[in-house]
Amino acid sequence: MFSKSCEYGIRAAVYIASEAHEGHKVGIAEICRHIEAPRHFTAKILQTLSRRNIISSQKGINGGFYLDDSQKKKSIKEIVEAIDGNGLFTGCGLGLKRCSETKPCPIHKQFKEIRRKLTEMMEGKDIGTLAIQLKKGRVVLM
Repeated sequence: MFSKSCEYGIRAAVYIASEAHEGHKVGIAEICRHIEAPRHFTAKILQTLSRRNIISSQKGINGGFYLDDSQKKKSIKEIVEAIDGNGLFTGCGLGLKRCSETKPCPIHKQFKEIRRKLTEMMEGKDIGTLAIQLKKGRVVLM
């Protein structure tokens, strides 16, 4: 459903939020180790998320990645849109460019409902809540 970039982006953001507390910042090597992702690829994804203000980064000896309180409130949907765009939430289930309400594809009506539910679910999951669940051992990232 998601691109590999998006999968790593979601996992990385949740991991960073779970570990970045009281000024602690998380390094790229630690992130990659805990989400089982390649370093170079993940670094590019984190740059994208940082440019979109979904995560923050600081360079230098005490640098790394972190999320402030407002970033922890961002939805998973915002990560998906930052990395993969909004096609998952707006596009045709068969990938047709001209599918619409007036000229629907064969699965238009059913896929419209799936998109609605997916949008609702992704908007209802914020990074901070998932990070708390991760810390409590209720969810996993590997």
